[in-house]
Amino acid sequence: MSKRIVVDPITRIEGHLRIEARLDDTNTIQDAYASGTMFRGIETILQGRDPRDAGLLAMRICGVCTGVHYWTSIRAVEDAFGVRVPNNARLVRNLIAGSLYLHDHPVHFYHLHALDWVDVLSALKADPKKAVDVAYQFTDTPWNASVEHYRKVQQRLGGFAAQGRLGIFAGGYWGNPSYRFSPEENLVALSHYLDALAMQRGAAKMMAIFGGKNPHPQSIVVGGVTCVQDIENPSRISLFQTLLEEQHRFIRQAYLPDILMAAHVYREEGLAGIGSGLKSYLAYGFFDMDNEGPGRGKTLYPSGMVLGGDLSKVYDFDPAKVTEDLLHSWYQGSDGLHPYVGLTHPAFSGLRKEGEIAYLDTEGKYSWIKAPTYDGHRVETGPLARLIVGYARGDARIREAVDGMLQRGGLPTTVLFSTLGRTAARAIETDLIAEALAGWAQELAKNTAAGDLLTWTPFDFAKVSREAQGCGLSEAPRGALGHWVKIREGKIENYQAVVPTTWNASPRDRQGRRGAYEEALLGTRLANADQPLEILRTIHSFDPCLACSVHLVDFRGRDLGTWRVL
Repeated sequence: MSKRIVVDPITRIEGHLRIEARLDDTNTIQDAYASGTMFRGIETILQGRDPRDAGLLAMRICGVCTGVHYWTSIRAVEDAFGVRVPNNARLVRNLIAGSLYLHDHPVHFYHLHALDWVDVLSALKADPKKAVDVAYQFTDTPWNASVEHYRKVQQRLGGFAAQGRLGIFAGGYWGNPSYRFSPEENLVALSHYLDALAMQRGAAKMMAIFGGKNPHPQSIVVGGVTCVQDIENPSRISLFQTLLEEQHRFIRQAYLPDILMAAHVYREEGLAGIGSGLKSYLAYGFFDMDNEGPGRGKTLYPSGMVLGGDLSKVYDFDPAKVTEDLLHSWYQGSDGLHPYVGLTHPAFSGLRKEGEIAYLDTEGKYSWIKAPTYDGHRVETGPLARLIVGYARGDARIREAVDGMLQRGGLPTTVLFSTLGRTAARAIETDLIAEALAGWAQELAKNTAAGDLLTWTPFDFAKVSREAQGCGLSEAPRGALGHWVKIREGKIENYQAVVPTTWNASPRDRQGRRGAYEEALLGTRLANADQPLEILRTIHSFDPCLACSVHLVDFRGRDLGTWRVL
């Protein structure tokens, strides 16, 4: 007899996500539904605003994605105005965006996702000497690996546990059979969890050097950047490079080895394709490598679509083929509309009560997230999508990095199509970004040393803003991000943002096809239905991010309030 379980809220993520799953008698997931339980609505706030201010407002879509909505919004306005930024502005923007990747990916793995693989309390049973041997098993230069250090980590954790003050570690499913690390492997990973807390500061400083502040940078404007004094001061670029070297060392001595350790221990899950999902991937392409402008020049990560896990063919990306379906979303309308003509008219219809529990109305509308499609296909976006598309396109850097990691783990390419593969892709990408950042910093230093301080392209606002439309396409750390803007008489007429989690956490479309989260959970067997650790592991591997609300519901399905945006 099947049973239905509800996981709400999914913790250790930004925002509000609910998963409902139907299990068979073996606790294997037969069907799943994902619901974003809060309304964003920033698009409505942007209507009637000056398009030059859109970036500053749009960045408030999220406090975790920080600058991505900022610069993507500005790219949309620049596209509408036909403005191309100078070379130095391109480099500065890459440095700011790359800094976010170095901040975001390690934080995601260690502080939002690792505890789905790491049994924290098990580390108390570890032999510190054996833990050192484990650390050297996956790299010749492990980060912070010594008997003394590991003992201190155990004493710190043991003190919390003895006093019943586990804090953020309290309430975990410790001891669940799906945890497979040995006590020593858990201790190594836990040690790096704590180290990563300190490493965050350095990555945040990197963004602030040219962005002015973190998490929300302020130096990017329509036409370029404003941080002229920072780029003409050699000590500022030198500080960025010093911080980058430290971050890169942590990536190679802790992050990548920990992923290899997970690949070694959890290899059977990866080979079985647990969490594979749609196996169709979309990437917009990002990190401009020349000054041709977005969508026209070369990018560090190429754009394209791969269908059904077939790495032999890549379809070119065309922004005109993006649409959003509203049939199962709490909005008026149901037609698949392109974002230029997209609508954001809320139509909350509530949950369906069964006894004391309110379930999603899965036959009707059940999520605040829309259901985007590309050329009629349901797709996944994110680090794995970027690497899959780059790999299929034959990008030499991406192929070398992916093949090298697979070879070190003794794994085939097919393991990429799994929860494990999705987690590993994020680490591989972080290493690639760190390498690229070094090159961009050197190029910027060379330009400024030669006297090139150009950072902004002038434009006639009154002329270009009479009637225009444009799209800003980029890649947030967690996936493909697009902003679309229509401008009339100097004001924003319509604005739509299709964010990474819209692609991945979406409900069914009009054809009844599942979104990426929903598809990825099928076939997953839970060791204990009361501890849905396996659901968290796969959902967290996408790095969910649901943000900003003006409408609330409680767990009983009651409407708590509605706010009208003026």
